[in-house]
Amino acid sequence: MKTGIEALRGVRYKLRLMGIGISGPSYIYGDNMSVIYNTQRLESTLRKKSNSICYHAVRESVAMGESLTGHIKSTDNPADIVTKIMANGQKRCNLVNKLLYDLYDHEDANSPAKAV
Repeated sequence: MKTGIEALRGVRYKLRLMGIGISGPSYIYGDNMSVIYNTQRLESTLRKKSNSICYHAVRESVAMGESLTGHIKSTDNPADIVTKIMANGQKRCNLVNKLLYDLYDHEDANSPAKAV
């Protein structure tokens, strides 16, 4: 998450340099509940000294209001396609379908029918 925060800070800085105003925080989602809990709760304490730099960098970003962290279930996380081995073909198909969403395949019920 620290690497993501660093990339986020770089993108926000470059957008401001180009004159694009940024209002509000950027949202960061993760599927590790302990990481999300530690970034959101003031009373959380760090138990591993080796992670202290990463921990404080993420906590600082959240405390400044630069970013907000949230939980996403592993079944809904499209990053799992490239980060985890998937033995279940159905889970992979569901995640790919979420990435390759086609507007024409999912027309609104109130829209007029297409002429054939």
